[in-house]
Amino acid sequence: MSAAPAERPHSEWPLIDLANQIMDQRPGYRVEIIGGQILVSPPADGAHARGLTTLMRPFITAGLADEPTELLQGVGIWLPDGREDYAIPDLSVVDADFEDHLVENNCYDPVAFRLVLEVTSSNYQTDLRTKVTAYANAKVPIYVIVDRRHSRLHVLTDPVQDEYDTHRVHAPGELVTLPESIGAKVTLDVEAVLAAARRKPEREENGLA
Repeated sequence: MSAAPAERPHSEWPLIDLANQIMDQRPGYRVEIIGGQILVSPPADGAHARGLTTLMRPFITAGLADEPTELLQGVGIWLPDGREDYAIPDLSVVDADFEDHLVENNCYDPVAFRLVLEVTSSNYQTDLRTKVTAYANAKVPIYVIVDRRHSRLHVLTDPVQDEYDTHRVHAPGELVTLPESIGAKVTLDVEAVLAAARRKPEREENGLA
């Protein structure tokens, strides 16, 4: 899955209207506005979805899918960096009253988000760079990245301007316990997560992933 910027045509349309038009024309694509630029990502591959399912299990077991939190896939977060900026994380832990914090275009105020998580695809630079800045400036307390390209799991905490003050990188074989500020104790097995999200080798070799 790659994220490609979309050129803005010469019109008076707000970016968010253009983003919604693209979604209508390309069902299943993810469309975000980050840094005043529209990013369009095609549907995720099966391994991405499998990895996300594996990731959800320890969060659900810990009770984070029930009040006072909820565990959500693909819900929009309104970003402070631009007038129309928003992102759609793969997975989020949010306060149970997140619907009281609706801002616009089915996106919610960052104040309701305790954690966001991304599983990378060929758009890994967006997740590892662009979204680090975006989520830090939105003051999302914890950002987790499953980096399939480099076989690592990143845990970023303590957001400051444009970045996170703490950025820990974990390799296969490690067990990573997330900060309990998300509402419960959640431990991730890095190898299990990466193995679930790994593409079939023959698909990578044939350029099909």
